Amino acid sequence: MPNIKSAKKRVLISEKKNEINTAKKTHVKNTIKKFNAAIEANDVKAAEELLKECMSVIDCAQKDGIYKKNTAARKKATLCKSLDAIKA
Repeated sequence: MPNIKSAKKRVLISEKKNEINTAKKTHVKNTIKKFNAAIEANDVKAAEELLKECMSVIDCAQKDGIYKKNTAARKKATLCKSLDAIKA
C-alpha cells in the first residue's frame, strides 16, 4: 500500500474504474449471450431485435475505451454473420 496521499487516491480511483469497466464488459457479454440464445432457438425476429441492442452496447463500450475499435468491429461482424446464416 502506498504511503503518499496522492498515490493512495490513485489506488482507490483505479479500483473504482476497474469495477466499472468489468461491469460494462459483463453487460456486453450478457447481451451477446442473449443474442446467441435467440440464434440457437432459430428465432429470427427476436435475434434481429437483440442485434440492435448488441450493436448499441458494443458501440458504447468501444466509445468508453473498454474495447478497441477493431475488437468492437470484429464482435459486431461475427454477430451479423451468425444472423445472416440463420436467415439463409
